[in-house]
Amino acid sequence: MAWDTLRRHAGAAFASGGRLVELDSLRGVAALLVVGFHFTTRYDELYGHASAPAFSVPFGHYGVNLFFCISGFVIFMTLERTRTPLDFAVSRFSRLFPAYWVAVALTWIVTVGAGLPGKAVPLHDAFANLAMLHGLFHVPHVDGVYWTLEVELLFYAYMLALFRLRLLARIHLVLVGWIAVRWVYFIVDAKLGIPLPYIVYRLGIIPYIPFFAIGIATYLSVSRPGVQPLRNAGIVALALVTLGVTESTPLMIVASLCAVSLWLAASGRFTILRHPVLVWLGFISYTLYLLHENIGWVVIMLLERHGIDVNIAIVAALGVVLLAASLLTLLVERPAMRAIRQAYKARRNAMVVRADAPLN
Repeated sequence: MAWDTLRRHAGAAFASGGRLVELDSLRGVAALLVVGFHFTTRYDELYGHASAPAFSVPFGHYGVNLFFCISGFVIFMTLERTRTPLDFAVSRFSRLFPAYWVAVALTWIVTVGAGLPGKAVPLHDAFANLAMLHGLFHVPHVDGVYWTLEVELLFYAYMLALFRLRLLARIHLVLVGWIAVRWVYFIVDAKLGIPLPYIVYRLGIIPYIPFFAIGIATYLSVSRPGVQPLRNAGIVALALVTLGVTESTPLMIVASLCAVSLWLAASGRFTILRHPVLVWLGFISYTLYLLHENIGWVVIMLLERHGIDVNIAIVAALGVVLLAASLLTLLVERPAMRAIRQAYKARRNAMVVRADAPLN
């Protein structure tokens, strides 16, 4: 029944636009890469598998960088279709928070109940996690992957500010200035040894701006073919050079692969991403990301302690988190998002009607 429902949702999404489905599927691939990394390489680093797995995904953490590129693309696209700041805020809130709150609760219960070493946090810290910005106040994460949500939320806030200030039309200039801050920190702090405020570096999400910039430039190049192609290409090139010089060559290569993959998906050329399994994976990608780490580690640890083969344990953990993510998507994320948006739309329409009513 759940699989049939997921297929109907995926089919409806594909009917509404193949390119967006490919982007969703690409997000699903990114989530699966992160899952693979955490279940094989990261678990082994922290706890040690009973024996070496038949496979590992040591590069899977780069899926997060692909997430950031996709967010740059999708958020700019969303804002271009947004009428008011409140429309955007409600859209993002309904998409992110209901599923996140349930995921925090489930992950905390499983982590504390199973006694996952080094990962249980006090209940008051779990409540602080609900704001999604807890990391800024040095509150430990209920699940380690939540650090990226802080980055995403700050990016949304800055993009909304640009929208409110009518600066999206000058996004190329904004991105150049934003990336320039990374160069300032690299030269002044790292090379000259003159300390600069870390809080600006963190609040400004400076290390991750090149990836968001790649996403934005890709959206502009796909949605406006032939319009300012040099500027779009220049932003991508600047982002790649910045990563190569200030971070590492491997990260620059990763960003290049992210840019190519995103462009292929956005332009409808990555047709394998239309496969129903990948569409389903994209459909549950957010909840899979939220739920997989600690819960998956608990499953692996319990099974390995009972003598289950490491590979079977990893596959079992993957099955558990995929099922949990599917249920959370179907039972919480989508219904809550739909209810919140419908309530907001009804309230907005009612206000319009009252405003248009004739005066007595």
